[in-house]
Amino acid sequence: MKTSFSLAHLTVLSLAPPEMIAVASRTGYQTVGLRLIRVTETTPGYPLMDDKPMMRATKSAMAATGVGVLDIEFVKVTPEIEVSSLEPFVAAGAELGARCVITSPYDPDLARLADRLAAISDLSSQYRLRTVLEFFPWTVVPDLDTALKVVEAAKRPELGILVDTLHFNRSASRLERLGEIPAARLPFVHVCDAPMQDSYTTEELLHAGRAERLPPGEGDIDIKAILRHMPDGIPLALEVPMTAMTAAEGAEAVALRVRQAAGRLLAV
Repeated sequence: MKTSFSLAHLTVLSLAPPEMIAVASRTGYQTVGLRLIRVTETTPGYPLMDDKPMMRATKSAMAATGVGVLDIEFVKVTPEIEVSSLEPFVAAGAELGARCVITSPYDPDLARLADRLAAISDLSSQYRLRTVLEFFPWTVVPDLDTALKVVEAAKRPELGILVDTLHFNRSASRLERLGEIPAARLPFVHVCDAPMQDSYTTEELLHAGRAERLPPGEGDIDIKAILRHMPDGIPLALEVPMTAMTAAEGAEAVALRVRQAAGRLLAV
């Protein structure tokens, strides 16, 4: 089966969706992931649900290039979240033909987190999207085992887990456990590389997570081993922020380098 590559927005976050889609087409990606909700005060989001001209321009770029939308992000599930307020965001994803909604765990009450995930999954399902939970070593869901417990507690078979090779490597997650998870729980994967060391501070985890990673095959993570324990043929979303290279050479150069590196690593 041919490998499908998706360009995650964090790799080229300075690009608005229409330009990002054009770059993805020129650099060999089949789909993109779009950040419609900003993650931090210092990084952009592109709220297409509120920006009709940019939504039209994004859809025009998709039609012109054939590049689709794999996922929309980034829902922080906090104690204060009002799930009903997400409907315009999810509806925008449906208008774009997206397949998944990415959520992240920021509620220390894991039972309540599971309930909110169930509600988000129900909302997404109404629009024919799947909700996935991404785990991060610096959050209340730091590893694969905890993510699986929360997702199973939500009691929604369509609720998935998003594995990122960086976060998998820097948490207490195990390959054997990954291979035990039903394929239906793993609709796609975030792929990147990074150096490895014995331990990491929270600041180091956040810096790699948000600002500087390496293209696949240029670091120490055994990406092939992780992918061998995941379902065959799932889309590979390349999420490789490279802030320094972006500043020096531009976002398109980063997208191309990342895509070419993934192709070399996986021989596609």
